[in-house]
Amino acid sequence: MTSWDLRFYFFLSTLLHSTIGKKVRAVNFSGDRYLENIKYLELQPQFLAPLENHTVTQGRDVFFTCVVNHLQSYKVAWIKSDSRAILAMHTHMVTPNPRLSVTHNGHNTWKLHVVNVQPDDSGTYMCQVNTEPMRSQIGHMKVVIPPDIIDVEDSSNRLTSIEGGSVRLRCRASGSPKPEITWRREDGRSIIIRSENERALVIRTYKNENLYLTGILRQEMGSYLCIASNGIPPTVSKRYYINVLFKPTIIIKNQIVFARINHNVSLECYIESSPKSFTVWYTENGQKIGFDEKYIISETAVDDYTFQINLTIRGVRPSDFNIYTCLTENPFGKTNAVIKLRG
Repeated sequence: MTSWDLRFYFFLSTLLHSTIGKKVRAVNFSGDRYLENIKYLELQPQFLAPLENHTVTQGRDVFFTCVVNHLQSYKVAWIKSDSRAILAMHTHMVTPNPRLSVTHNGHNTWKLHVVNVQPDDSGTYMCQVNTEPMRSQIGHMKVVIPPDIIDVEDSSNRLTSIEGGSVRLRCRASGSPKPEITWRREDGRSIIIRSENERALVIRTYKNENLYLTGILRQEMGSYLCIASNGIPPTVSKRYYINVLFKPTIIIKNQIVFARINHNVSLECYIESSPKSFTVWYTENGQKIGFDEKYIISETAVDDYTFQINLTIRGVRPSDFNIYTCLTENPFGKTNAVIKLRG
């Protein structure tokens, strides 16, 4: 670079710093270099950081931050660009939405606040400066909604079927993203999905809005949980109860029981019944046994449909060595079983 070139650039640098905002006429130089049409020399507004993107849960508060240097006499506006709605100019709100506000730190930072965020707030937001041409930057808001189980009009949370019949459980949930529905048994036992042409599917969990159980057995009686989740806490659940109706059955673990004279002994009768059956003990001669000093009858629930009915004979005597009958009945039928007491 020649000494002439150095003197030229020094002169131009001095001129630029002393004429900011003014129009400078073109300077012509004889030689190899010259400038034409030097326009307004001014510092333009500059964004110092991109506008952030937000994923926010419904009901929470959020804000966008717009940092602009060298704003000068220009104005900052906030626009919801997907709907083309002007939200605010500087700190003056244009849209009549009490959940929106703008704050300014008195220097270079503007914040658009959105409180109690709602699904309609999702979209694209723009921070704009009214230069010519306009300068702007955009950020996105995605509003997510925790799952919520919807009550279905024609669906009950308590269903009843006879043994061998079928039931259909329906569960719907709202939320964003769309929730996934998972079924499981409250007691942790397996769910059995049966079909006509395939083997029964035995699984711990089942993903579907509908749970259809066919050929249902008494072992499938109990509480089933519909669990809705979409990755946004909290996960929610609803309990459904399935009641299976059947004729009573009796299970005798010891058909012959041995006892010692002058000691107490208990005869155990296990009854499976739904609805719960009414049980009576009889002696060998058909005499109904009731509560007295000689006999105690007690009942213990084992599960939803199984009960242990004990007959305790106090101070066994030789005359007590005979046959005892456990008889039980519900609306679907009756049955009995016998236990022999021996010395």
